[in-house]
Amino acid sequence: MKPVVISGTGLFTPQHSISNDELVTAFNAYVELFNAENADKIAAGEVSALEPSSSAFIEKASGIKSRYVMEKAGILDPTHMTSRIKERADEELSLQAEMCVAAARQALERAGRSAADIDMVLVAASNMQRAYPAMAVEVQEALGIEGFGFDMNVACSSATFAIQTAAGAVQTGQARAVLVLNPEITSAHLNFRDRDSHFIFGDACTAMVIEAAENATSSHQFEILDSKLKTKFSNNIRNNFGFMNRFDEDGVGQPDKLFRQQGRKVFKEVCPMAAEMIRETVEGAGLQVEDISRFWLHQANLNMNHLIVRTLLGRDATEQEAPVILDTYANTSSAGSIIAFHTHQDDLAAGTNGVICSFGAGYSIGCVVVSKK
Repeated sequence: MKPVVISGTGLFTPQHSISNDELVTAFNAYVELFNAENADKIAAGEVSALEPSSSAFIEKASGIKSRYVMEKAGILDPTHMTSRIKERADEELSLQAEMCVAAARQALERAGRSAADIDMVLVAASNMQRAYPAMAVEVQEALGIEGFGFDMNVACSSATFAIQTAAGAVQTGQARAVLVLNPEITSAHLNFRDRDSHFIFGDACTAMVIEAAENATSSHQFEILDSKLKTKFSNNIRNNFGFMNRFDEDGVGQPDKLFRQQGRKVFKEVCPMAAEMIRETVEGAGLQVEDISRFWLHQANLNMNHLIVRTLLGRDATEQEAPVILDTYANTSSAGSIIAFHTHQDDLAAGTNGVICSFGAGYSIGCVVVSKK
């Protein structure tokens, strides 16, 4: 198969950031309101009192210190606790498409490409803001790209699954170059009233240009040496929101229509799976783990990443070996590993090998081995 490269990456970061302290202040105000309003039921044992959160708890549990969001005032309002973003008219560019266009322009510039060079647009994310028309087709129109586009969802592994899909399209001649986009507005599926998860997610959008190595001209090329995908069904990370929710009115607005997880089970089950997948993919590329200089891992939980790399290396990784963006971006689902890749690649010398790995709901795990050209 002809060599394929990631020739450019891009990143859109929202202008609003929420610190742990800000988030905790809002959450604890909500807790006080809830407990006061339900004081009689709590005293009678009919309702459990809510417990406050703390910045120390959040950082110890996740490694997160802040997160970017598309709108913050609504999230920090203890009587509302979700973003206030007005719906746009059908004639206006959609919010996710707007994020995609911004990230795409940066990726195209780094790749030395224009819209005329792209034949396929792939929008891969954990949530799409509508069922149809596809976000990818709207982005294609906004950028003036000929060809075709479609959406895909493999939760937190959407970006790595998209890389393999795009590489296959280039190798089979379906496209000269593919624009992969990961617009994650994860703040929309987060329950900001849930102490165990109210701090986890943030918003961002990443972009990649994937094309045949023989055509690439940029100075930011990473050849895709091998990739491997795996899925295994699990209910430990789940969101039941969907277009059939209105069939049963009793379920509308219930907590299961937002993100929920059994964190300890996820930690215990996913870490060994991810480590094994990385090892298998690296060996499939004809390399050994010792040949990998950088691990761009899914940015969901710092403790998970430390354990995965420690399992592989037999020691703790340095900050250079396993860069972290989780502290300032939080978990941005499929965009996380690509943000790490985008922001921690320019220092690498030609011939340096790295791994992009994501893991999440499904379970789904995607692993891509790359080498700087």
